[in-house]
Parts: sequence; structure tokens; C-alpha cells
Amino acid sequence: MPSHDEEDKPCRACNDFKTWSKKQSKTKKEIPAPQTNAPSTEQEKRKDCPLDKDELGTSTWGFLHSMASYYPEKPSTSQAKDMDNFFKLFGEFYPCEPCAIDFREDIKAHPPKTKSRDELAKWLCERHNTVNKKLGKPVFDCSKVHERWRDGWPDGSCD
Repeated sequence: MPSHDEEDKPCRACNDFKTWSKKQSKTKKEIPAPQTNAPSTEQEKRKDCPLDKDELGTSTWGFLHSMASYYPEKPSTSQAKDMDNFFKLFGEFYPCEPCAIDFREDIKAHPPKTKSRDELAKWLCERHNTVNKKLGKPVFDCSKVHERWRDGWPDGSCD
């Protein structure tokens, strides 16, 4: 069970930086900030801080899409089962609880497709687009997942 301080402290992984910062300032007692090279405004965030919800999401999707694009073209039965288990466990332990709950519900309705690289990459892109739609963000063209996450764009701009 979390301590009283942990319960009152806002969850960085559940909020974007601005929201977390505002909640954080409401929960801290007025203690003078230590003299450091810390950023002077909310807009300038240190690079060595815990990830906020947006940073965590961006990093996580990057990792997951890269993993899917490097998944075997013809995985073994064991690899397919392990990948299926990975996504189920991922949904159990993702640090942003509302995000994890949404992901678990989504994969119950749309179980991981792990029979091939293309199938997994498309399935994951569809899951990501479900989140993008909820957040009012543009959807990604799932036919381009390998260009984005493995091969690079045809124009050579990633070379």
C-alpha cells in the first residue's frame, strides 16, 4: 500500500508535464528551490527527469513499433506465443494506469496478431490509431509502418 505521501503525489506517468507540474506545485510545501542549473520556466524541462505521460507514450510507441517491424517474418509457434504474452503483460504493467486499462480493453476486443511481421505491425498500428483517435491526433497510414520504423523513407531522408 502506498504511503500517504505517495498517494498525494501526482503521477508523472499519468499526466503531461504542464499538468504534472501544476499538480506538483500544489502538493509541495513552499521550500526554496536549490540553486542549480535547473530550467527557469515550466516550458524548459530538464532532460534527466522522469518521463511524463506524453514522453512515455511517444517512447513506448516508438519501441513497440520498432519491435513489431523487426519481428520475424515467419515466427515460430513459440515466438508468436511469447509476443502475444508480451502484449498481455505489457498491458498489466504499463505505468500510466488509465492508459493501461484502455490498452487491456482494446486488446481484449482485438487480440494481438502474431503470425507474421506484417500482421503484427499492422495490428499494432491499428491499436495506436485507436489511441490517436481518442486523443484527437491524426491517424497513421498503416501501410507505411515498416518505412517509418525499420527501412526509412524512400526519399533517403533517413540515410
